[in-house]
Amino acid sequence: QVQLVESGGGLVQAGGSLRLSCAASGRTLSSYTMGWFRQGPGKEREFVAAFYWSGSSYYADSVKGRFTISGDNAKNTVYLQMNSLKPEDTANYYCAADRGRSTTDMQYGRPDYWGPGTQVTVSS
Repeated sequence: QVQLVESGGGLVQAGGSLRLSCAASGRTLSSYTMGWFRQGPGKEREFVAAFYWSGSSYYADSVKGRFTISGDNAKNTVYLQMNSLKPEDTANYYCAADRGRSTTDMQYGRPDYWGPGTQVTVSS
């Protein structure tokens, strides 16, 4: 079992930055593909970014060039650096982990493990 907990959400003005963290317990993350997803008000959950510990990463078109996913093996933590935030980035952001999916495949189906989410609100 992998337990994931997100942190770092909050309220930020458009154009600002936030860094989300996803800390894991129970298992080391080094054998899992990691992903970030989000669900905005009245919207379905959508894929944001995925990362594997070899350095491979993949992004949704809507965040490419603005968001960066990374990981710290020693801290068993994955990050999502979000820059140039827009009001449409407002959502609850979820961390996910899956063993066996590629970074591109994380956008399909439902990963095995999820955190409870952290709210990001971007004001205009």
